Amino acid sequence: MTWIKTERPGPDNPTLLDALEAQRALYPAEYGPNGGADRSRLPPLIAADSIVLSHSLIPDALRHAFSAFGAMMDPGLPLARRDHELIATSVSALNKCHY
Repeated sequence: MTWIKTERPGPDNPTLLDALEAQRALYPAEYGPNGGADRSRLPPLIAADSIVLSHSLIPDALRHAFSAFGAMMDPGLPLARRDHELIATSVSALNKCHY
């Protein structure tokens, strides 16, 4: 779980909701609700957690940071998807990221 305060998207937080929808539209299909891991087997506290929501206190930063990632994953770019994943994995390993 994220250890910082997070906001939940919803009608009472339209700026965050708009930022999340905008960045999600740029992501590869397998990142969507039907393409990822089966979260139904996780405890509710963990299943509801999101690394994206760790950016929820500053919706404009969330929009720009994750939109940049979405643009870099564009299937029209010359690198294949496996190349993108290899680069992301290498960078995460070099940064000692445990995600």
